[in-house]
Amino acid sequence: MAGHRITALIAMACAVLGGAALITGTGVLAESGLRSHPPAGRLSGADVVVAADQEFHPQGDLPIALPERRTVPAALVADLSGLPGVEAAVGDIGFPAALVDARGRVVPTRDPASAGHGWSSTRLLAKPDIDGRAPTGPGEVALDGATAAAAGLRVGDRAEIVAVGRPATGYRVSAVVDAPDAGILFADPTAARLSGRASGAGGPRADTVDLIGLRTAPGAGERVAAEVRTKLKGTGLETVTGAARGDLVSPGTGASRALLIVLAGSLAGIVLLITGFVVASALAVSIGGQRRDLALMRAVGATPRQIRRLAATQATVVAGAALVPGVGLGHLLAGQFRRMLADRGVVPEALPLTVSPLPAVATILLTVLAVQIAARCAAWRTSRMPATEAVAESRSEPRNPSKTRTRAGLLIIVAATTLSAVPLFSRTLLASAATSLAGILGAVGLALAGPELVRRIGIAASRRTRSATSAPTWLAMSNIRAYALRNAGIVSTLAMAVVFVLTYTLAQTTVLAATTDDIRTGTLAQQRLTAPDLGGLPGGTLTAVRGVPGVRAAGSVGSTTVVWEYAQFGETAAESASAMILTPDASDVLDLDVRHGSLQGLTGDTVAVSSDVTASRGAKVGGRVRLVLGDGTPVDAEVVAVYARGLGFGPVILSHDLAAGHTTTGLDQSVLVRTDGTAGARQALAALATTRPGLLLQDAVPRPAGGLKNAPPEVWINLAVIVVLLTHLLLSIATRLVAATAQRRTEMAALRLNGTTPGQIRAMMRREAAVTAATALTTALLLSALPLAFVGQGFLGRPWPAGPAWLLPALALTVTVTAVLAIELPARHALHTPPAEALRTQ
Repeated sequence: MAGHRITALIAMACAVLGGAALITGTGVLAESGLRSHPPAGRLSGADVVVAADQEFHPQGDLPIALPERRTVPAALVADLSGLPGVEAAVGDIGFPAALVDARGRVVPTRDPASAGHGWSSTRLLAKPDIDGRAPTGPGEVALDGATAAAAGLRVGDRAEIVAVGRPATGYRVSAVVDAPDAGILFADPTAARLSGRASGAGGPRADTVDLIGLRTAPGAGERVAAEVRTKLKGTGLETVTGAARGDLVSPGTGASRALLIVLAGSLAGIVLLITGFVVASALAVSIGGQRRDLALMRAVGATPRQIRRLAATQATVVAGAALVPGVGLGHLLAGQFRRMLADRGVVPEALPLTVSPLPAVATILLTVLAVQIAARCAAWRTSRMPATEAVAESRSEPRNPSKTRTRAGLLIIVAATTLSAVPLFSRTLLASAATSLAGILGAVGLALAGPELVRRIGIAASRRTRSATSAPTWLAMSNIRAYALRNAGIVSTLAMAVVFVLTYTLAQTTVLAATTDDIRTGTLAQQRLTAPDLGGLPGGTLTAVRGVPGVRAAGSVGSTTVVWEYAQFGETAAESASAMILTPDASDVLDLDVRHGSLQGLTGDTVAVSSDVTASRGAKVGGRVRLVLGDGTPVDAEVVAVYARGLGFGPVILSHDLAAGHTTTGLDQSVLVRTDGTAGARQALAALATTRPGLLLQDAVPRPAGGLKNAPPEVWINLAVIVVLLTHLLLSIATRLVAATAQRRTEMAALRLNGTTPGQIRAMMRREAAVTAATALTTALLLSALPLAFVGQGFLGRPWPAGPAWLLPALALTVTVTAVLAIELPARHALHTPPAEALRTQ
């Protein structure tokens, strides 16, 4: 039976293949976020590593990564060194350090924020090749081989080092360590003094280390790890062995892995929804083409259950053949997506994908379940009808579409429209996601209510074409009216492609435009000074900038991540958010549109919050909020200001005093500078940057660049998602149209026997394609109009979104060309078969 419907089965196989690839790719990303680890790098020589937990664990929710380095008491080093089987215990610290070459340029390193270490950290390296000896005093330093080679330095040479924001200081190179990421190595007392870790140094990081590495006797690693875990139980410290050591090299690794989980979670819903819709549509075409065969089987005694089982079994066999290449393609997609994320700096280059059978198994189970359900639903009506009625209806469609189906579709469209209004009440990223979701739900509602809609359009068109019209046009309108169910499936799938691209793309571009407008309007400064290659700004930069002629105001700016705990529906919720770090004079360089309070109150344990979240989190001026800082320190801070430009500057701002000692580097990341606007002021700032190695002068607000050159990483991510999903949709649409057209060979043969010429049939098919494309575009625009108007009003204050003007014409052209070609080509092929032979083979 399947052999006579090969085109329909190919359409179904393509839908399953694409869906399996998307689901598998999403699953691989999610599993990598949970289980992947970067290489151990400079910790590869340690058998056991002890470090603080870099995650916050909210009750009843997934852990939240903490990006700032948490510390371990230094006294624990001596305690662990006495355990049986421990040959060496090393307390490792990392701090900003950079080498300045002979031309006054900073030599780049992988992570300048933690490039500095004590010499004892070399014992954590795996078989380092050391040329020279250990630094013995405050004037000596050792360099890793790559850094020394880049600067042209050897043992005995003088090296200029900028460490923890101090002025460049000369050191004698005592050794060159040939090992990956060994860093810049100082004598241990010097490293402790520079990093503020020395005993009695004061501050929250005194008498601490970043982590403790243990080298054990051969074969004693697991026993020592178990003993250390027992000893440290309940302290909040972790004992790590094996591949998980790589997570401890940099505290940002956990945040990168968490981002993969978030990305996979955000993609999963729309991927499953679109995949399920496409597979169900393809199955409807496949089963619909076999209604006559199924009806005849009913006539010879097959039970309804046997009919449904036959349809489901056939669909599962075809799906099984497509699942294997689909799963393989999904792994390739995940690899390409990871490379794109690494190129944009979203995840570390060294973070690999985790490859295991779990995503493939989940894909197979989900796809087979979807295919079974969709096939049984598609065969339900034919299997339940009396045998004679089923045979009679096998060459036509039900005259009136199901009222229950139509009402369900209309209810879904109304619900989607209601959901799309969320951006009017909440100017947040989460609210913008409701726009694309509402569009997709509206397309699903259209698929249900579509038969009635298409039937009414066909009736209206037929009435207007009853007289004085050509035969192909009359035939096309009659077919649209008589085969409303078939045409509705095509229209709804085309409309979903248009709705998805319009809502998903324009929601993103609208939020990006609103964010850019917030930043541009709220930034009073013209220039920004940073020092990315130094790990932070050198001390005294702010004072020096304020003394430059033409400078009216300057303020230091930093950033971190906080976890905000608040009450929601009677329970405690926790959400991670980026947070700026500002001083009380920030209002001289930034205009955050403060509605209540003042930024001048940002001293001590205080914060400012965005008006977008004040209502939902009960934060107001004079109130207090519970936050967990980036290093896991809980604080109870007073709200001193509420500002309106939260989209551009984040939901919360910390005072400089509150964040002090709770960031990895302890340094400011940039200085915003407001000048008198003259060229002389900029030249003076440029001269200051030239005299201080590592300083970089740039515009406070980057100038718009053509294309996507300066687009943030999330734009590239969304663009990649749109391209992949649109490709899947268009391929599925094309194969479905080809299958549906190929199944009309009997209809075309009958027309030819009745005197219709091949040219008239081709013209009829073209008119059907044009009406189908026009209906799909019109309904897609109607479904997208309100969601896009709401997101534009909510974020930009106008009832239309921001985005490229060419998007809609390009979509219209793509949809029209796809519909015309996918109908025209198989129709031409079918017309090559003599009519009598076409009828005989059916």
